[in-house]
Amino acid sequence: MKRILINALPKEIRVAILEDEQLVEFYVERKGSRGIVGNIYKGKVLKILPAIQAAFIDIGKYKNAFLYVKDAVSWEFEDELFGESNHQERELPPIEEVLTPGQEVIVQITKEPLGTKGPRVTTNLTIPGHYLILLPTIKKVGISRRIINEQERERLKNIAEELCPIDYGVIVRTAAEGAVKEDLEKDLHYLLKMWKSLENKMENKPPPSLIYQDLEIVPKILRDILSEDVDEVLTDSLPEYRRALSFAKGFIPKLSGRIKLYDREEPIFEFFKVEEAIEKALSRKVFLPGGGYIVIDETEALISIDVNSGKFKKSANLEETALNVNCKAAKEIARQLRLRNVGGIIVIDFIDMKFEDNKKKLIEVLEWELSKDRAKTKIVNMSDLGLIEMTRKRVKKSLGRSLTMTCPYCEGKGRVKSVDTVAFEIERELLLLARENGKRKIKVYVHPMVAEKLKVDEKDIIERIESLFGKEIKIVSVSDYHIENFTISKSD
Repeated sequence: MKRILINALPKEIRVAILEDEQLVEFYVERKGSRGIVGNIYKGKVLKILPAIQAAFIDIGKYKNAFLYVKDAVSWEFEDELFGESNHQERELPPIEEVLTPGQEVIVQITKEPLGTKGPRVTTNLTIPGHYLILLPTIKKVGISRRIINEQERERLKNIAEELCPIDYGVIVRTAAEGAVKEDLEKDLHYLLKMWKSLENKMENKPPPSLIYQDLEIVPKILRDILSEDVDEVLTDSLPEYRRALSFAKGFIPKLSGRIKLYDREEPIFEFFKVEEAIEKALSRKVFLPGGGYIVIDETEALISIDVNSGKFKKSANLEETALNVNCKAAKEIARQLRLRNVGGIIVIDFIDMKFEDNKKKLIEVLEWELSKDRAKTKIVNMSDLGLIEMTRKRVKKSLGRSLTMTCPYCEGKGRVKSVDTVAFEIERELLLLARENGKRKIKVYVHPMVAEKLKVDEKDIIERIESLFGKEIKIVSVSDYHIENFTISKSD
């Protein structure tokens, strides 16, 4: 069973994707910190860097965008998008032959700014719909790799080729599997209409300007994830329920009936044990069924994952034990990569095995589990030391970097929950306590940084809770509290 859960506060929306009651993906969007991946800008080339075949583009953000030459020519984009691998045989033109300083250029964000790096961009634009992705700069039809039935691929390709205008290209998305021609035609009509309006903006706006902003988190999740294999979408917010229902009726009417309002007393993420799963996802150590465990460390250079047998019940021989633990670990590692949204280079140190057949079986298990991931993954090889090297496409901040900040207590060697995360946890707790009858006064004891956040940035939310439930809430700053700790007490 696949379920989408939406938990909404006035300044934070969280979305959880559950498969068979297990959390596999998690997204959060906070007011004022909306992601920029997918946005299209009219920018200006600031500087050419021939040594690394790239250019800095001014898009009006505090960090300049970074454009590699391979993202400024269309054939490389085709190779990556459609799975063609012959780009290594072709020679890239010098960046100075493609771009010049001061040149106006239309670019789309492909990666969020990470650390000291600015956002990465491409000149090959994509406009996503539910069933199709419009390619205004490439005349080609592609089919999602996740559609594996050859007959269905051929059927969809024939429909797409028939519908696609001469000067455009399209990608048929996974959601189109089983869809009829009319569904794709309606989607394409909407995308072409949107592109025409964007062309007008590109012509008339000066650089740097925002030309297109991708959808907010809830409609974006519905557009990208809601499909026949999703059993239900539950939200605990009436306004978000109405927005989601309206969006679905307009774009995916046959699935709009799966959107429902959650009406239980227990918070939605508590009922489905999502809060507990998020806490575990912020931990280095993850326990496996049977007693083994894995340790995940996220560094600037790579993600390292160590597999340990722990208290796993030993089999008749060590090789069989190693295989059993490794296979369980492979399944959990694939889930954790999706959930934590980590990317880049990943090195996995599985328990050593001697036999080649067992190593092959392990890689097959890992590949199968990774095939469920929407992000592009690739297993490079297994080294002589038994390490599996792989990559996962990195687009946005990982879950850990989204929900935590650099720890002020250990000078950056570890991480703690951010002030925002703790403040929103307190708000959810206050909403629960405020509904209870009885005690009128509520005191919240918190770290000074969190107290400042609640008293200033979240003052309107605290006052709204007080007014709505007739409570008096006092925020008390405690200097020796750990930043993640807080205490809430009630009195008359």
